[in-house]
Amino acid sequence: MPSQRVMVITGASAGIGRATAIHLSNAFPSPTHPEELVLVLVGRRQAELEETGKQCREGTVIEVASGDACKEEDVDRIMGIVKEKYGRLDLVFNNAGINSKTPGEFEDQDMAVFRQVLDVNIMSAVLFTKGAFNIMKAQEPQGGRIINNGSISATAPRPNNTAYTISKHAVTGLTRSTSLDGRKYHITASQIDIGNASTTMGSHVVKGQGSMQADGSFKHEPMMHADNVAKTVGLIASLDRDADILSVEIM
Repeated sequence: MPSQRVMVITGASAGIGRATAIHLSNAFPSPTHPEELVLVLVGRRQAELEETGKQCREGTVIEVASGDACKEEDVDRIMGIVKEKYGRLDLVFNNAGINSKTPGEFEDQDMAVFRQVLDVNIMSAVLFTKGAFNIMKAQEPQGGRIINNGSISATAPRPNNTAYTISKHAVTGLTRSTSLDGRKYHITASQIDIGNASTTMGSHVVKGQGSMQADGSFKHEPMMHADNVAKTVGLIASLDRDADILSVEIM
């Protein structure tokens, strides 16, 4: 059995990423997973990543890896650190994501902003999944887990939110392809479709007039604490190697 269990969390500077890092640091080591926990915290904001690390359980090995999750050179550098410094990778939580700050009618969208949403939400997960494959299939024991942050928008879009909806449908395709193509390497893939977690990005559903509904009206919607998502990541991380959760909705 390896002496360390290495987990990478993207978008770890705040919100769901920070909540997940804190929860995992308190959940592992455990009786069934006694290895020392290493958390690799990824994001663009160095100071916020360091603050996440400070809030994790004392004794957790924290690796702050600042960089842009949708830039291939940054992802290659971060995964190179993981491979060279720790020699293995057990879990990746692809959590980095954004939404357009100016959603609206599809025909009026700024295509530069549209492309940015697709790039961050899709390509960050693609790049970290690719890097994870290269490490996980070569290590002993072979395999690992990849968990993607999806959204209810992967199945039920919000009005005037095309870029985000497209990106989360693509994440579903990535999850299912990863699950299929990873089988021969003992790599599993899971997607957590999240509805209204209390984060800065999701706060629009309770601020001002609330969120637009399918009939064009606006309503304030109920929210759940981001810790619930973190606990779901922890549940998947705790499973034995012979079990997988392909998808789960939490709202």
